[in-house]
Amino acid sequence: MTIRYEANPPKILSDVNTDESIQKFVEKIKIISKKCDAIHLTENVLGFQRVSPIKVGKIIREKIPDLPITVSLRVRDKSESEILEFVNNCISIGFSGVLILMGDPSQTGKKDSGQIPSLTVKRLREQGVDSKIDLYLSISNKPDFSKIGKKLEAKPKGFMTQVIQNIDQVEELYENLKGFSIIPILLYPSSKNEKSAQFLNLDLASYRKEFEGLLEKTQNITGDVLLTSPSDFNGLDKFLEKYTN
Repeated sequence: MTIRYEANPPKILSDVNTDESIQKFVEKIKIISKKCDAIHLTENVLGFQRVSPIKVGKIIREKIPDLPITVSLRVRDKSESEILEFVNNCISIGFSGVLILMGDPSQTGKKDSGQIPSLTVKRLREQGVDSKIDLYLSISNKPDFSKIGKKLEAKPKGFMTQVIQNIDQVEELYENLKGFSIIPILLYPSSKNEKSAQFLNLDLASYRKEFEGLLEKTQNITGDVLLTSPSDFNGLDKFLEKYTN
């Protein structure tokens, strides 16, 4: 059973000391790593410029060497050579996996590169990269399974989902994606994450009632789950302290 924590590296802001932000971020990871099995570092969520997951991940590997780390890689704003360089850096640092996804449009106005996640995974596999690091693709929480042929043909290690709304979605993904690792994402349902819940069209009140049961059932089905709590680190940390003891 694996519980992962999704961590968004600090934003790069003109009026904020980035080195101090990185230090605070790493301290948070030290705290929560005692209650989870692995972490997932995102890259420029919603297109906002953030510290690279490569940079913070390298620091975390030095501070907590036994903590498995996966990272997101946006292909929207990278060339083939930049993608390969990113993945090679992940391998050299010792990350366990890379989630290859399109990513949201850049807030800085950077042009799209035209890269496609499934074709990127296929190309990396042809180069033998998958023997050195696990490659993942993202998938909807309720995909049309007749239209994901390109993702399946790419043969990733597995899929990380959009935020799961109910156990039926987990069961359907598991049944239709035999042979692939499935890592469902769950949102920690605190009031501080209300804005995220609204963005995801989640009824936070009902989701909160079902959350612990949903987490347990999801773990029983897939053996792996990724928890996200973008606006409430302390709340999730306290929850995990109780849940994992």
